[in-house]
Amino acid sequence: MKKYFINNNSRKLILFFTGWGCDEHEFSHLESNTDVLILYDYTDLKISFDFSNYDEINLISFSAGVFISSIINFDFKINNKIAISGNPYLFDDKLGLSKKTQDLLYNITEETAEEFAKNYLVKTDEEWNSFRPSNRTLDSCKFEFNFLKSLYEKQKKDICDNFDVAIFGQEDPLFDVTEQKKFYNDRLRIVKNARHNIFFRIHNYEQIFELGEL
Repeated sequence: MKKYFINNNSRKLILFFTGWGCDEHEFSHLESNTDVLILYDYTDLKISFDFSNYDEINLISFSAGVFISSIINFDFKINNKIAISGNPYLFDDKLGLSKKTQDLLYNITEETAEEFAKNYLVKTDEEWNSFRPSNRTLDSCKFEFNFLKSLYEKQKKDICDNFDVAIFGQEDPLFDVTEQKKFYNDRLRIVKNARHNIFFRIHNYEQIFELGEL
C-alpha cells in the first residue's frame, strides 16, 4: 500500500486507512494537531513506517479501509478504533457491498465517474463544490478492486471486528445502513443527511473522534 505522512512533530499519531480508489488529495482539507499517516492503494498489506516514536496511536478506517485494517495484526497498542462508512465484511452481500454495488464500482468509467460521485458520495451542491477527487487512474483502481476481492476470499476468516465506534451517513447508498445497525448495534453513530463520504462535514481529524462520542 502507499502512504502519505503529515508531520506535526507530535507524540500522537492518527493512522488513517482510506477507501478504495482514494489517495491523500481527497482528505487534504482535514487539519490535525497530531501526526497523520494516510494509507491508500491496497495492493499489498505492507506498511513501511516506524511507529515506535509515538505514545498514542489512534485508528480511523474508511470504507474498504475498514476491511483492510481488520485483518492486520498490529504489533503496537491502538487506543481508539473508528470505522467510517464501511464494514469488515466488505464483500458480504448484506453487511458489505452487494453484487450489484460491486458491479457498479468496478464498471465506473471516465465518463461516469462524475455522475457516480454526485449520486453516491456527496449529498448537496455545496459538498460537490468542495469535492476533491483522487489523482489515481481508473486502471489502478480496478487493479486494487480485484486485489481486495481476492484478499477477502483468502482472509475473511481472519477478520477481527474490534472497532470501538462506527460512523455512517444516514443515506449511504453503498452499504445497507439497516444492516449496519444490526451489526454494530450500540457502537453505530449516524450523520444525518449524509451519503457515503461524511468528510464534507468535518474540518479536522479530532472532530471524527468527537462524533464517536455522541
